[in-house]
Amino acid sequence: MRLHKFLSRSGVASLRKAEEMIAAGRIRVNGQVAAGPGAAVDPARDRVEADGREVRAEERVYLLLHKPAGYLCALEDRFGRPLVTDLLRDIPERVYHVGRLDLDSEGMLFLTNDGDFALKLTHPRHEIEKTYRIRLRAPLSGEAAEKLRRGVSLENGFRTAPAGVKILSGDCREVEITIREGKKRQVKRMLQAVGNRVDYLKRTAVGPLSLGDLGKGKWRRLTAEEVALFME
Repeated sequence: MRLHKFLSRSGVASLRKAEEMIAAGRIRVNGQVAAGPGAAVDPARDRVEADGREVRAEERVYLLLHKPAGYLCALEDRFGRPLVTDLLRDIPERVYHVGRLDLDSEGMLFLTNDGDFALKLTHPRHEIEKTYRIRLRAPLSGEAAEKLRRGVSLENGFRTAPAGVKILSGDCREVEITIREGKKRQVKRMLQAVGNRVDYLKRTAVGPLSLGDLGKGKWRRLTAEEVALFME
């Protein structure tokens, strides 16, 4: 197996990140700095190390978690706040969250040890749709909704792609927004750009999958068919 693919399948990093780690001399095979990403390794015979730690082939794991508010999307936190991985204590493999939800946000979150799957979901070129149910501080005007549908400029100058916007309540404070990008805190920043603020945010769908009736703090494994929907 090619070295960069072995690293990705072992949950170390995506293919692209694995190539960067190899180029930086952070990967050793049988004690020697790896020559390049295309080097062949035999997981049953060769010892591969990433930053001095042995890499072992793992069964690939794909999880869907209903993240509650108050849990942090991080591997560690110096303030001791609860982590999303605290909800997965029955999973022996080391998994990583795919994308993020803010501490005060909730909803659909994938976790995996497959770097290729994570890259497929997060790289902008794949344009995976993400849908959010939102409660706003103030009613969303028709003019503001149209701006969001056309795309808005954020405070750093980035212009968003057109978004899907649905009004869900008579007072125009409950809305559903669908985007194909994943900039940090993007939905909240989009609403700020049209003069509003988000009081509550829940991610309800990613691509063809929805959160469904999965309870807060609960998780389930994706089926092989569900994984294949994103990897085609």
